[in-house]
Amino acid sequence: MDDDVFKDGCSKDESAPLTAGTPLPIFRDMKPIQSGRMALSAALLAFAFAPASAQVDIPLPGPEVGPAVPDRPEPRRAPVPPRTPAPPAPDAQSQAPGAPGAERGAEKDAASATEPEQRAKLLEELYGRLATAPDEETGAQIANAIEQLWQHSGSATADLLMARAAAATEAERRDLAMKLLNAAVELQPDYAEAWNRRAYLFYLENDYTRALGDIRRVLALEPQHFKAIEGLANILHHLDEKKAALEAYESLLKVHPMAPGARKAADDLRVEVEGRGI
Repeated sequence: MDDDVFKDGCSKDESAPLTAGTPLPIFRDMKPIQSGRMALSAALLAFAFAPASAQVDIPLPGPEVGPAVPDRPEPRRAPVPPRTPAPPAPDAQSQAPGAPGAERGAEKDAASATEPEQRAKLLEELYGRLATAPDEETGAQIANAIEQLWQHSGSATADLLMARAAAATEAERRDLAMKLLNAAVELQPDYAEAWNRRAYLFYLENDYTRALGDIRRVLALEPQHFKAIEGLANILHHLDEKKAALEAYESLLKVHPMAPGARKAADDLRVEVEGRGI
């Protein structure tokens, strides 16, 4: 390094030879280093002018370290329930008819069917058994089960009206029974048994025209209603419509072969209509 660098920063008197203990002119005007920074300054100077191979990490003075503070406990969190994997969607093959499990699915669908659907399905099965009943006792049991189903309209209000009408009829209060049945057919016009009960009341009042009108409504809704068919046969026979009555009895025997007295009535009418065989 050239000496002129130092000469430019010194006065004339400062170019005199230096003695031991005399500070360099370049540092003379500098403020004294505070004692608190002495260690840091010396360390930095030593690090700056030391060879690169000799440089090491120098621990710098810092704030005094106090006693260790225990870590704060982490806030408690509500446990998260594990996710339940969604069931796999059934493929088209497993839902096809005849596939494994298809029968169980059909049973489940039948169990969840509405009451009118269950009633219609059960009635169809019972009508089939009634048509093939082996004896009168079996036929009577099946017929009784069918009549029990007829009493369920699917409406709690209509069922209540029907029950009260039946009680009024037994008590010979036909006017009250007629009012209750009128309300039932207005409330549930597709309920065959309400029309049948009202037809019976008209029959008791010898109003055969209205009785036949209600019977036609019953058979339009429930073609195998054997009580309505029997009532039709009785009214036609009473009106001396023997041929029509015979046809009604024959229809009754197809639905209920073991209907009490139906076969004898049909045989007697057949003799009257067709004559005795020679």
